[in-house]
Amino acid sequence: MDPRHQKRIKILKNLYAYSFFPQQKQNFDRKTLAIINYQNKINHYINQFSLKFKVEKIAKVDLAILQLAIYELIIEKKEPPKVIIDEAVELAKEFGGEKSYAFVNAILGKVYAYISDSSDNIGKIRKNSDKAQKYE
Repeated sequence: MDPRHQKRIKILKNLYAYSFFPQQKQNFDRKTLAIINYQNKINHYINQFSLKFKVEKIAKVDLAILQLAIYELIIEKKEPPKVIIDEAVELAKEFGGEKSYAFVNAILGKVYAYISDSSDNIGKIRKNSDKAQKYE
């Protein structure tokens, strides 16, 4: 298995654990702690683009996947966006519910379109909003 995928799984598990026990973060790696520090900003993006479910209502595993991916898309910016989104979809298929992958893909597609900041993407955001509603 790819070491980057294994690292993302570890971060996903840490974020999931943190959602239940926020006081126990002493064994977390630097990236997990950075995601936690940026959680308000990351969750703002999730709330902005998730039409039916706000952060409080999203399954904890899906939320952790979204937080990791949005951190990588907006703050870290080390990998190409399509790689980040594909990896998040794979994590959702592996750890999420039956339709988690579609929900994660829809939200991340909207975030990517938004941060791409081109006029062509405004139409895509609207079109993706319509598609995402059936998965939310």
